[in-house]
Amino acid sequence: MVEFYTQLHPVVQGLLKGLAVILVIFPIGGACSMAERKVSAWIQGRPGPNRAIVPWVAWIPFVGTFLQRLGIFHVMADGGKMLFKEDALPGHVNKFYFVLAPIIAMIPALTTVTAVPFGAYLDEAGRVIPLVLANVDIGLLAVFAVSSLGVYSLILAGWASNSKYPFLGGVRASAQLISYELSMTLSVVPVFLWVNDPGREATLGLGRVVEFQSQSGFLGGMWFVFLMPVSAFIFLTSLFAETNRQPFDMPESEADLVGGFHTEYGAFKWGLFFVAEYAHMVIGSGVFTLLFLGGWNPLPWIPLADVAAWLHLAHQPILLGLLSIGIFLGKVLAMIFFFMWVRWTVPRFRYDQVMEIGWKKLLPLSIANLLFYAIGIAIIQK
Repeated sequence: MVEFYTQLHPVVQGLLKGLAVILVIFPIGGACSMAERKVSAWIQGRPGPNRAIVPWVAWIPFVGTFLQRLGIFHVMADGGKMLFKEDALPGHVNKFYFVLAPIIAMIPALTTVTAVPFGAYLDEAGRVIPLVLANVDIGLLAVFAVSSLGVYSLILAGWASNSKYPFLGGVRASAQLISYELSMTLSVVPVFLWVNDPGREATLGLGRVVEFQSQSGFLGGMWFVFLMPVSAFIFLTSLFAETNRQPFDMPESEADLVGGFHTEYGAFKWGLFFVAEYAHMVIGSGVFTLLFLGGWNPLPWIPLADVAAWLHLAHQPILLGLLSIGIFLGKVLAMIFFFMWVRWTVPRFRYDQVMEIGWKKLLPLSIANLLFYAIGIAIIQK
């Protein structure tokens, strides 16, 4: 199968990769929409989506009741409504840019996932080979560079709406995302100072980070969340702000902006914004997992290669790849649950508090953290 794929024309390979991304990201976005409501219901002690059901499914004993309680048919109803509902175009908006904004929102969301490894297998020499659509040495830089373009869609949506509240939401989005990008970038520099030790070819690939969390010894097998807890905290806090998740959802604060940058949107265009938001949340959770939670390694000091030896999967790359993908996705789903848990637990910050946290708290902390690890790593590697 691998040989057949590699013999295809590069254009065909690119189309297949793009189709795979769309077929994965869009269903995950719909599932996250349902999970958001179910998680909020569980946390707040109230019924979640549990009523809609297709009549012929209701006749199936146990299965119909289980699917109904799970809320599967609410997702189907929402998807159908989003696709077939009348997609009104207000007369006062700048129509070209108004339609262009949600399309631009989806482009970074569907592009950044190509540089994020999602599993691994062992080759014939016993080396761990990451599973990734685009295995580039500038992996994290590519994720940061492309994902940061998503803010332009929010700015464009707010400006093109020709309405004051969406415009304020777009301005807030630009200020917030620029503010927290600095802290997020500085928080990961100590990680790559550590993994790019002298004598090895330098890289910004996320696979190298997982490789360093898979070595032998106490420090070798330690996940970076334990080795660099301040970096992990700064990155995670910045990730909440970068993905517009509460308590940092200033661009769409319903309390004072009605609905923020997407106030004038509805139906399919409105849905694209939120699929993009969930996609960024999934990709951000994946990057955090790779940087600080050992990637596809099941536990600290227990790398995937050891698990392959215990289960005799070293020479079965497909099964090992599926196992690694399952481990990675399990961590990502746990992170998504944490995102939702925080949203329905922590109250929203004021806008001035968001700016103060970004510039007066996280940025100085990230600079001090970088200096501490830069000096420590220089002493250790000397």
